[in-house]
Amino acid sequence: MPGEGFSENEILRGRIALILVENLSVPFDRRVWQECQTLRDAGMTVHVICPQGTKRDTEAEVVLDGVHIHRYPLQAATGGPAGYAREYGSALWHTFRLARKIGRVDVVHACNPPDLLFLVARMLRRRGAKFIFDQHDLVPELYLSRFDRGQDFLYRGVCALERATYRAADVVLATNESYRQVARIRGGKRPEDVFVVRSAPVVERFHEVPVEPELKRGKPNLLCYLGVMGPQDGVDYALRALAALRDEIGRDDWHAVFVGAGDTFDEMVALSHQLGLSGQVEFTGRVSDEDLLRYLSAADVCLSPDPLNPLNDVSTMNKVMEYMAMGKPMVSFELREARVSAGEAALYAPANDIAEFAKLVAVLMDDPEQRERMGKLGRERVRGPLAWGNSQAALIKAYERALG
Repeated sequence: MPGEGFSENEILRGRIALILVENLSVPFDRRVWQECQTLRDAGMTVHVICPQGTKRDTEAEVVLDGVHIHRYPLQAATGGPAGYAREYGSALWHTFRLARKIGRVDVVHACNPPDLLFLVARMLRRRGAKFIFDQHDLVPELYLSRFDRGQDFLYRGVCALERATYRAADVVLATNESYRQVARIRGGKRPEDVFVVRSAPVVERFHEVPVEPELKRGKPNLLCYLGVMGPQDGVDYALRALAALRDEIGRDDWHAVFVGAGDTFDEMVALSHQLGLSGQVEFTGRVSDEDLLRYLSAADVCLSPDPLNPLNDVSTMNKVMEYMAMGKPMVSFELREARVSAGEAALYAPANDIAEFAKLVAVLMDDPEQRERMGKLGRERVRGPLAWGNSQAALIKAYERALG
């Protein structure tokens, strides 16, 4: 259990927490679900408002492992900023509606994006609730990285919303030290009001299962990408690196599997066809936990192709942590927080250098001893300094700060 080892807390016991999420359904959002379980084990009654999933998390209302989950229908945005305005407007309306239905709470805990949920928190603060801002993404950097529009009026708008969220928050949760610095400098928050709660996998969930050779499709090496497929996630970089691995390095002794979905899924499948990779690249879409373990257990090299941009350089990637939890080596581009997370569990190509990325994949394919050594180092990191237990302690302290 994520909360195992955390007993009831004198300050938190009997209090009510309301967690607001727009980006993913719960419990599919692993970070939020781990936070829910930690707070529940500390003695809180936990409610979550989030969108409904499409293939899972579809019930409108459910109590799961003691956590009360309230879900609303939401059509994900397509296209440019206008699509996101429609999505966020609908989500905000539903969140207001369900929050009123739940009634009094002691803490409202809002997870971005978008930086609009402070409006709901402000309503609940008038009823005595404290507001904790859980900053999953730096939305101004996300805007710059996702849309090629520069610092236009919409960029200035998202900056204003971020400032308003910081001002409203009693406490901020940052996913890493880079985000903590932003909260302190750009957000003007006092150091004692910002807590680093790193996203970290529950290591018990990630365990190797017997390797199924058929997943490699007759090849000696299986390359694996796990994660969201959006404009800023670099799946196109990974595909072009695989084309370079085949065409420039002359290696076809691999099969690659891309596990996950997102806004650019169809575009990435089309790109794999354009590059002539359809015979060696497989796209699974989202898969069950059981299938995820099957693919990662069989993987020889994992791919973390997030390109250098204003968001990725300072963000902690969930896939990096999950690769390490499975004891798998990876290739990454040179990013500040990628090095903080992975350390020596990754090889680093110069930022956005597709040819060098391909060369490093080949290096790992040819060196099973190095792969084993890197995998062991990664597993030790997520079981030690980057373990979820450390984040649990910081989360409890943040709630004590807000309520104390």
